[in-house]
Amino acid sequence: MNTRLTRRKFLRYTSAATGALFLPRPLTPWHPTTDAARIACVGVGGRGWNNAHGCSQAGAEIVAFCDVETGRAMRKGGVLVAAKKWPKARRYTDWRVMLEKEQGKIDGVTVSTPDHMHAPITMSAIHRGLATYTEKPLTRTVHEARQLTLAAKQAGVATQMGNQHHSGTNYRTLVHLLQTGAIGKIKEAHAWSNRPSWPQGIDRPAQTSAIPDGFHWDLWLGGAPERAFTEKTYHPFAWRGWFDFGAGALGDMGCHIIDPVVWGLDLGAPSRVHCEAPEPKGETFPAWEIIRYSFSGTRFTAKDTIDVIWYDGGKKPDPSLARLSKSMELPANGTLFIGEKGQILTSHGKPPVLLPQKKFEDYEVPKLERINHHGAWLDAIRGEGTTTAAA
Repeated sequence: MNTRLTRRKFLRYTSAATGALFLPRPLTPWHPTTDAARIACVGVGGRGWNNAHGCSQAGAEIVAFCDVETGRAMRKGGVLVAAKKWPKARRYTDWRVMLEKEQGKIDGVTVSTPDHMHAPITMSAIHRGLATYTEKPLTRTVHEARQLTLAAKQAGVATQMGNQHHSGTNYRTLVHLLQTGAIGKIKEAHAWSNRPSWPQGIDRPAQTSAIPDGFHWDLWLGGAPERAFTEKTYHPFAWRGWFDFGAGALGDMGCHIIDPVVWGLDLGAPSRVHCEAPEPKGETFPAWEIIRYSFSGTRFTAKDTIDVIWYDGGKKPDPSLARLSKSMELPANGTLFIGEKGQILTSHGKPPVLLPQKKFEDYEVPKLERINHHGAWLDAIRGEGTTTAAA
């Protein structure tokens, strides 16, 4: 493969796809001709495998998939496992070729790649009238997210971001507690993660490595600046720490953990953002961050403004804010809401806890039913209901 030629073609193609948003042309989404939506998957390793398998379990027909790693996968699933699971599905290595050849044969696309390729692939699918399920974070930048939102609205297609906890029991219950005033109006909120679990705050290594057999490095780079392959530096997971490919710990876990904060308090865009972090490096996110967002208040907040503070890289809020019992401690990943009548502490992926525990020991916390995140997207493709985390 001629790397330079491929990259030039790629950039011309994706620029055209993004720019096409502003052209005054009608977009006609494809609709399933059978009860089972026909889905093509971009990426079938790691989260890609979870998304393909999740759609399949929810009733979709996996008719095609592509992956740049054609040999043994470095993560769960991969091409060999997917080929065994869906032997009739057509296989590709280049998502552009797949979308071109599968036009009219598919109803939707799952996008499960490193963050930097979410926007180009999703935008291209939307402009073909296809429904999209894009792994979190939806995009690498705010501008990309806003452009995808506009494009999806214009196209009228069903979209879903892969923040599956948005459809889960625990965060839906948390939002219910916040909006029904269980701890009164909220004065401030804290959210944190123990990520990154990959290197950040580092420089690019000088050494390079041989590209593994069956791995299409050029296609993996996609629209990112060209560079040599270096083992364990970018693929399969450490790319999250690099500006060109990922969105750091905030992009990885913030879309899960901050989600119920924004959702539960009905917040808009922040008016001010202040970041505390180590001296920045040229290409990677910092080893830790404390980011303070200031928002306009809502009917769920105690004042006209509210601060939401994010911590990562081992940083956490002051435990005394939570008024924890001696047997409790702040979880590795979680949220803390300070209300007029108490606090709510949530460990990511677990039910919310009302504090002080003695005060709320008789409080009846409802447990809302889980929504099938992939199933909601497939239903929306058929025109039945809406998705829970649309672009």
